[in-house]
Amino acid sequence: MDTVYVESTRDRLMRVGVELMEESGSVDIGLREIARRAGVSHGAPRRWFPTHRALLSAIAAAGLSDLASAIETAGREPEGRARIDAAAHAYVDFAVRRPAMFALMFRHDLLVSGGEDLRATSRPLFTWLRRQLDDLGFDDTERRAASLWTGVHGVAMVHSTGAMGVVAPGVDHRLVVRDIIDSACQAGPLRT
Repeated sequence: MDTVYVESTRDRLMRVGVELMEESGSVDIGLREIARRAGVSHGAPRRWFPTHRALLSAIAAAGLSDLASAIETAGREPEGRARIDAAAHAYVDFAVRRPAMFALMFRHDLLVSGGEDLRATSRPLFTWLRRQLDDLGFDDTERRAASLWTGVHGVAMVHSTGAMGVVAPGVDHRLVVRDIIDSACQAGPLRT
């Protein structure tokens, strides 16, 4: 006998929230619209998500999980620099493919107090990057990882909003990412 998966109301609300956000390209999605499209009463979301922010936070956590999977897949590259390159490009590609989700995932109000602990969800990505730099033998991996992360995140934000094409038309974002990685991986001494 085949097993049939029955989607829980909570999962359906989150799935519909993601669909609405990505269809509209905006994080301004309402609980009533999510409930209507999910086929539940307008009060049903409150059972699982006491606030609108809690629902957005849960959606953002799902996005961070998707991003982690994309980076993990890219991180199967050979050891070293190629692994960091692949992960950085996966990060930017995710932002370009899913700009509304990417913007939601890094909203400060959700990171600080949205219901889900988004910092705990995003921190393993940073830890992975530090570990890669450590494996390459670099010192001060916290600083290097912070420099690399913020640079690549900046490219992802600018490129996902289309501003890259306005500010620097014709500039290949992949080359900008490579420059950021070069800077983080070449500055300063290796551990001895």
